[in-house]
Amino acid sequence: MAPNPFFNFCAIPCLYTKFLQPLITTILALTLTIHISLPTNMESRNSSFLYVLFFIFMLNIKISSVQGLGVNWGTRAIHPLSPNIVVKLLKDNGFNKVKLFEAEPWVLDALRNSGIQVMLGIPNDFLAPLASGVSVAENWVTKNVSAYVSRGVDIRYVAVGNEPFLKTYKNMFTNTTLPALDNIQAALIKAGLGRQVKVTVPLNADVYESASGVPSEGNFRSDIHDLMISIVKFLSDNGAPLTINIYPFLSLYADPHFPVDFAFFAGTNAPVVDGSVSYTNVFDANYDTLVWALEKNGFSSMPIIVGEIGWPTDGDINANIQYARKFNQGLLSRIIQGQGTPKRKTPPDVYVFGLIDEDAKSIDPGNFERHWGIFNYDGTVKYRLDFGSNRTLVPAKGVRYLERQWCVLAPGASETDPKLVDSINYACTFADCTSLGYGSSCNGLDARTNASYAFNKYFQAMNQQKGACNFNNLSVITKILPTTGKANCKFEIMIDVGKHEKARSPPKYSAAAGWLSPNFGCSMVVVLLLSLIIGWVA
Repeated sequence: MAPNPFFNFCAIPCLYTKFLQPLITTILALTLTIHISLPTNMESRNSSFLYVLFFIFMLNIKISSVQGLGVNWGTRAIHPLSPNIVVKLLKDNGFNKVKLFEAEPWVLDALRNSGIQVMLGIPNDFLAPLASGVSVAENWVTKNVSAYVSRGVDIRYVAVGNEPFLKTYKNMFTNTTLPALDNIQAALIKAGLGRQVKVTVPLNADVYESASGVPSEGNFRSDIHDLMISIVKFLSDNGAPLTINIYPFLSLYADPHFPVDFAFFAGTNAPVVDGSVSYTNVFDANYDTLVWALEKNGFSSMPIIVGEIGWPTDGDINANIQYARKFNQGLLSRIIQGQGTPKRKTPPDVYVFGLIDEDAKSIDPGNFERHWGIFNYDGTVKYRLDFGSNRTLVPAKGVRYLERQWCVLAPGASETDPKLVDSINYACTFADCTSLGYGSSCNGLDARTNASYAFNKYFQAMNQQKGACNFNNLSVITKILPTTGKANCKFEIMIDVGKHEKARSPPKYSAAAGWLSPNFGCSMVVVLLLSLIIGWVA
């Protein structure tokens, strides 16, 4: 929902939740009580009553968000959206938590004074240097945490590494993760941020397992069991959560015999029965396997964050808009309803993966890696999600595009030209052609359209530069929008990163300009409400 500029100074979710919301609720109750007790012919009092309701209504609309819901913001794109546009996109859609994979100044600067809580990631390549000495960690914290916290970035967590114990890494980060975690924690304490900023380690769900397949048999993977206990104990001792990434899609991707309905939240004809509990979806079963593993090792109350969860829309036969909407809507509905799992009734904080498609991500795991976003590359909405209270996703604002032109196979070019295949391969080496793969949205195009799609992908990726549509004299630039005949396969125009709407600089707060302070602004709302009530009663 678009922000209300009148109450922009109150856009601080934590202040609202902990202080303003209960206070305003009390004021509303008092107002209603007084209103009922007063004579009905007192027009001025009734008018004041309506003003109070109006202010409360507008304030609640401004800060409307789904509690416990965050999103992952990745930036691996050839033409990334302006961070200022993305921050506005987050706020317009009620996301007040964001997870970043690394400390990028251009992103962190855009988050200043935004009211958005940040989990700041550290890439795995940084683990060895950070583990080598606390001074390295101190320098990192000074540069990437302290510097931005002091400038209004609400950093709540530092995520040390990203799934460092994946089996495919072959123990590459096994010996450096805990020392790096320890040093970052020490550096945060030295910087005076030990209470404000907590450490965590985002782990893949493969760090725990169940030999029998039921959650109650869950325990940590045998090869890293002792290390996991040490990490969990360290986090627990420092009041920090354990972060886990759960991907039901990958269960379906890895096993062609995996029951499709078990990946979603609508129930299944073949539940996993664990004693008196029947698990009807893989998320509950997976999450509770971790809870059981923690409980068995003495950490039954360990807080858990789901750091990544989502569903891609392209790049595989099961990666499509219909499945993505079904999964993410099911997940969102659970969060809105406050629904937990059989083992833990309270739902965890969840960070959806991801916000925007990233066309420069590695596709080693699969072509779907570039299509996890709930928004397209340009911030347009992929599919409808119901956030409750008549709220749905809204697109990014202020996006500018390159000229309306496309590169296609020339009308006179032959589909059997011996240079055509090499030209297509060249285009797809430097541009994202994952949508052309088997089971993807553009799979099965005829030869001419397939070539045109590849040529245009390269042309747009190269900013429509002169010479970017010259594939051995087989291509031509057209001003007429080409079509594919497939609803979800479109010829795109790339965004123009040089013409993005420039965001205003964030406000600077000082003692001399205290009236601009967020806390002061919110206090003024309360004072105004109380004044109206007092004037009404007097």
